[in-house]
Amino acid sequence: MAQTERGKPGVRFQELIRRKRDGGRLSAEDISAFIEGVKSGSLQEVQIGAMLMAIWQKGMVAEETLALTKEMKVSGHVFQWPEEWAGLVVDKHSTGGVGDKVSLPLAPALAACGCKVPMISGRGLAHTGGTLDKLESIPGFNVHQPVDQVKQILQDVGCCIVGQTEDLVPADRVLYARRDATATVDSVPLITASILSKKGAEGLRALLLDVKFGRAALYKDLDSARTLTQSLVTVGNRLEIRTGAVLSRMDAPIGRCVGNALEVYEALECLKGRGPDDLKDLVVVLGGYLLWMSDQSPSPESGQRMITEVLTNGEALRKFQAMLEAQGVSAHVAHSLCSEKTDYFKHLRRADHQTELQASDDGTVLDIDGMVIATVLHGLGAGRTKVGEQINHSVGAELLADLGQQIRKGRPWIRIHHDCPELSPEQHRDLQRSLVLGRRESYQASVRVADFIPPPERQLTSRLL
Repeated sequence: MAQTERGKPGVRFQELIRRKRDGGRLSAEDISAFIEGVKSGSLQEVQIGAMLMAIWQKGMVAEETLALTKEMKVSGHVFQWPEEWAGLVVDKHSTGGVGDKVSLPLAPALAACGCKVPMISGRGLAHTGGTLDKLESIPGFNVHQPVDQVKQILQDVGCCIVGQTEDLVPADRVLYARRDATATVDSVPLITASILSKKGAEGLRALLLDVKFGRAALYKDLDSARTLTQSLVTVGNRLEIRTGAVLSRMDAPIGRCVGNALEVYEALECLKGRGPDDLKDLVVVLGGYLLWMSDQSPSPESGQRMITEVLTNGEALRKFQAMLEAQGVSAHVAHSLCSEKTDYFKHLRRADHQTELQASDDGTVLDIDGMVIATVLHGLGAGRTKVGEQINHSVGAELLADLGQQIRKGRPWIRIHHDCPELSPEQHRDLQRSLVLGRRESYQASVRVADFIPPPERQLTSRLL
């Protein structure tokens, strides 16, 4: 047996890298040795990077991806829940999108329906912030909760949204940072293992994945998104998590707000039974599927009615307020934000400047390119380029016109919130380019959710595309 760098019997990692580089398969023992080396620090940075690139180039079969996911999952703490919670622990994961604040109203809505939602979320890279960044717009909100406190919050409230701690899937933290540095972020097996190792550590009964496709998504077309979806659903179910997925469009932003503090404001409006229809529809559809998948409702349609009811009667909002307080927000701030009538920006920081852009012509809004808007906001400070970089929670955009709406030349269609004195000519140009106007008869409305792939044990014909 070859010697590792620390002098203990082990695996020659160069041989494993070479085997994968040449298109060979890694055994479960090989993958276990690789993850142990990642976790212990016995592997060199260049060896980790080389293995990630080999996986990116040659891929993995389902058995390899499953083994990688299992080893990453058990590299740290795995939650164990009380027996009386059996069947109630659920979660949702999105591959990300412009204006995607769905988790903020969905987690408390599911809790209001009797579920336990231990949502381990991430921070954003590239254009705008992630779920944790949005919540940190709220003064006092603490995403860093120890394992025992997560359990207590679930017992008392029913939902929490936290970051990955030192104890949870430590191998993923190492690999995630290296994937960004080695341009291997878009590898299907690495994405699958990263997502599902964290969800597996949550001890879930049911998991719904929201896989985005479109101009503002990692995958630009439905077919490529379907490849990732099938990998996630297959591996998730083999981990004994009842796993299903929706494929949803990510071209125009979700809702009317993009940017961390603005998205919190819009999520609160949704929890108060208001806000844009497309955001509410996504929350209701995804929640309905999860309630059905976890046997909390007899059908997706029944589950949707349950989610709609708790959004309407205020139960989801009360859960959100309780979650805020349980995660460090003062009772005064939490109550104020969740009041029926409130000035959100007494507590959420507003940017120093707001600039409105006007439509350059008459016409119907045929399209709004979310990726262009997000790229401009990133340049203004709403997103980060590398892990650990600070972001400006107040930077964002409000859409003042909806898809399919007729607008006149000179009418404001977007409001940009920024701290720099003024937008550059290039930013003006790019933002104006993101708005597509045309003739009314050219407009074709499209649904957000294009397809639903149920867990294998629950074959349901639900294709919407």
